[in-house]
Amino acid sequence: MTHLLYVAAALAEIAGCFSFWAWWRLEKSPLWLAPGLVCLALFGFLLALVDTSAAGRAYAAYAAYGGIYIAASLGWLWLVEAVRPDRWDLAGAALCIIGASVILLAPRGA
Repeated sequence: MTHLLYVAAALAEIAGCFSFWAWWRLEKSPLWLAPGLVCLALFGFLLALVDTSAAGRAYAAYAAYGGIYIAASLGWLWLVEAVRPDRWDLAGAALCIIGASVILLAPRGA
């Protein structure tokens, strides 16, 4: 379930940040900011749902979530912006996912 929360949080964060990018850099209507703010609030809510014993662990896992965020960003790049990631993008994302998995899946002692 944690991985699904991180994927959903990544998509919410990317969509929220993209709305600001679209407004500022692509000169879209300021109305793009409203759903962006909702997405960013959803991002924070989803991250708070991660089952962990301490907020610090959630945000240490948030660092691990960075690997998922990177992969999701490349998916956004390809699917939304129609720019295909190159082999270096994919290799870097794979390394990040491996690193994120070490943090997320490590056995934690008492």
